[in-house]
Parts: sequence; structure tokens; C-alpha cells
Amino acid sequence: MSDQKRWLMFAFAMGCSGHQSPGSFAHPADKSIFHNKLSYWTDLAKLLEGGKFDGLFLADVWGGYDVYTKSLAPSLATGSQIPLIDPLFTVPAMATATKHLTFGLTATTSYEHPYSLARRFSTLDHLTNGRVGWNVVTGYLDSAARQFGARNQELHAKRYEVAHEYMDVVYKLWESSWADDAVKHDISKPLYADPERVRDIKHKGQYYEVPGPHICEPSLQRTPVIFQAGSSGPGLAFAGKHAEVIFIAAHAPQVAKSRVDGARKAAAEAGRDPKKLRVLALLLPIVGKTDEEAEAKHRDFLNNASEEGALALFGGWTGIDLSSYAPDEELRDLPEGNAIKSAVEGFARADPTVGKWTKSEVANQLKIGGLGPFIVGSASTVANKLEEWVNEAGVDGFNLAYAISPGTFLDTVQLLVPELQKRGHMWSDYPEAGAAPSDWPSNKKTNSTAVNQAPKGFGEDEQLGLTAREKLYGAGNRRLPDDHYGHRFR
Repeated sequence: MSDQKRWLMFAFAMGCSGHQSPGSFAHPADKSIFHNKLSYWTDLAKLLEGGKFDGLFLADVWGGYDVYTKSLAPSLATGSQIPLIDPLFTVPAMATATKHLTFGLTATTSYEHPYSLARRFSTLDHLTNGRVGWNVVTGYLDSAARQFGARNQELHAKRYEVAHEYMDVVYKLWESSWADDAVKHDISKPLYADPERVRDIKHKGQYYEVPGPHICEPSLQRTPVIFQAGSSGPGLAFAGKHAEVIFIAAHAPQVAKSRVDGARKAAAEAGRDPKKLRVLALLLPIVGKTDEEAEAKHRDFLNNASEEGALALFGGWTGIDLSSYAPDEELRDLPEGNAIKSAVEGFARADPTVGKWTKSEVANQLKIGGLGPFIVGSASTVANKLEEWVNEAGVDGFNLAYAISPGTFLDTVQLLVPELQKRGHMWSDYPEAGAAPSDWPSNKKTNSTAVNQAPKGFGEDEQLGLTAREKLYGAGNRRLPDDHYGHRFR
């Protein structure tokens, strides 16, 4: 299968009920209310790996959606991304239950020091055998900033200014602190790690002072795959410099194309090969055995989703409170330059069949799949539409949201994946990683007498799949590409 034909396929979830489909906990087949049970996540991981997905992308926030009605009450009542668990703790369990699935984790540069974050991601990269990516965010909720002692967030441009230095710190820790041959495991001396091959990073910047060294030895990838979803001017420049995978949300391929082109242009301006940048579109597939069955599912999902929850999410995403507007008020008739009108015009361009855009129509647009579009139909119909997105927008794959969990993912794996495999867009099986590399720790400890004192196992016979980065660039490419900004710290 050629790289040009194969798509990257991620599932999109969060440590809450409903995620991008608020109120879906009310659907009798939804199980996302069990998001705080470990078996929910291990079963989901096994389902996705059985469907040959590349990975599971986990969103996260630090605050509640309290803009709509100026209260957290609508979010609480509808379970709209609250209550919310920390997604990091689900990953080691899912990694144990799988061999190939990649895990993309959202973590913010605003509320955690880079030294501690670097250790957390190195740990995850070790424990998953290199199957981890970091979605770098600076945050977008004032409610989160208040939990950390601020009245509101720093200005957008300031957050990205800090984030650039933050990335310098973590790159230095991951790439510069330990030499490739620092860990010796030399029983004859004995010598665990050569002090001459571990160094302080001595970072002194405007916002951080971190002497180093990194407290973790290098993992398979050293630096996790860098994900990003910025679309503003500063966000796009940040993504062009750092991101290896970019997520976009657009309601039509023609809108997505401008964002794909903008992302690749930003990568080129940062001195990188724009073809290496992978762009994934947020999208919700509603798949049935026939178009009619899929349409019936869609109606069923809409009936169980929550308008209030959707308006709460809209308020958090945009900062706009629609609670004061009349139910039948046309939002496009607001004065020029109004932020609400600008937001709604995007929906109107994507769906010109809607005659009047009220707050209820905005909610209907968002309450199944959130900011991404949904595609409804049989496997063949949905596959055709996905091909249009790839051909017209130039995306490299998809980040698939759910209407209900695991139902949406079950339908995708059982109905859609075989169709995509038949067309050559998804692999029929994961490639093997091959023999353990020479730097794999179990190959270093050669004193057979010492090894034989303990039973087999206990980490000695780990089996490797492809790392997260190898799925992007091919087997053997575990490290940051040579043209990536972080490579200069190596």
C-alpha cells in the first residue's frame, strides 16, 4: 500500500461522557458514562486496534464551560465535558491491552512546568514502546485560568510566546540531555549510565530557568510526536514550526482546503518539507448497512442529543453566550462585525439549505459531532464522501468523533473499515516492527548468569510494534525529522 493512498485514521474521545455530542448519555446504547472505568478504555483500545486504526486522540481541558447563561449549570446538567478525568492515566492500561495503537494526549503549556511534563511524556513513551504523541495547547478557557489563580487567561499572543520557549525547554530535555549511548548496563564494571554522556541543559530564558539534566533516559522516540490544532495567526506559526500532525475542524472540504494550504505554507516558512506535515480533519461518520438505516440512526442520535449542552460547548469554544437571544432570532441579521454573526456565517456557508440561523439551528449543527461535520450513509456512501475530503481538501486522514460510544466506533470498524480497506485507504494489518533494535535495553545486559537468576518476563521480552512517528514517516523513522525545529537540539 502506497503512502499516497493510505489515510491516517484516529478516533477522537475525552475522559467524559458525550465529548463532542453533548447529552448522548441519554441514549440507551451509549456507554461513555463509564469513562471513569478502566475497562471502558481498554475495551475501546482493543476495538480500535481490531479495526486497524492508527490511534486514539484524547482531548482535555482544565475548566468547565460556563459562558452560556454565565453558569456551569447547563454543562453539569447535560454532562457536557464535565465531570472529566485525566486522560493520561488511561494510556498505560490501553497500551498493555494493545501492541500497535498510538495515543495522542492533550496537555497545556499554561498550567504545568516543562520539566515535569517532559518526564510524564518520556515515561509514557517508555511504557508504550514509543506509541505516544503530545497535542500541544495553550488553553482557551478563562474558567481554567481561574483554577490556577488568574482572573482570566493571558492574551492569545502572549500564551504562544511562552509556548515557544516551553518547547525549547522540553526539546533540550528530550534531545540534548542524554547521549544515545549514555545508558551502558555494563555489568562488568558495573556501570549503569556514563556520567560523561549525560549533561545539564542550562536553560535560562525569559519565562523558565531549568538547569537539567532530564531525569529520564531517552525513550524510543525521545520526543513524542507533536500534534497541534492552532488555526489563528500565532497558532498557525506555532504549528508550522513544531507540529507533525495538525487537526482541523471545518464543515466543508472547500473550507478545509484553505486551512490545509495555510498549515503547509506555515511549515514551509519554518524551513520544513510541507509534504511531511500530516493534516487530519475532524469528522463524525454515521454508518448503516444502507443509507436509510444510517439516516434513521442520525435522527435517533439527534433526538437524544442536548441543545443546551451544545450551546454550552459553543459558548466555551467561542466565548459567545447565546442565552439572551430569542429562540427565533436570525443571528445573521446582527450588526456587521458582530462575533456571533461571524461564527454563524461559517455554518451557513457549509449548509446553505438552512433558511434561518437561530440559536436552535446552531445547536443542531453542533450537538452531533461538535465543530466537525457528520457524514451519514452506507459504508460506500460514507467512503465516497471521505474520498471527496481527501481529494478536494488535501487532508491526510481523519479524526473521527462519535455520536454514541462505542456504537459509532463499532459501526465504523464493522461496516466502514472493510470498505476503506478494499479501496486501499487503510491497511489490512499493521506492519511488523521487525527485530528489536540494538539500543533495546534487554539486548545490553549480556551476563547470562545474572539474567538467569530471575524468571523470564519482567520487561525483558517486550514485543515492539511501530512507534507513533513510524506510522507517519515509515519504519525506522522514530526520531524527529532532520528539518524539524526540535532536531537542532539533538
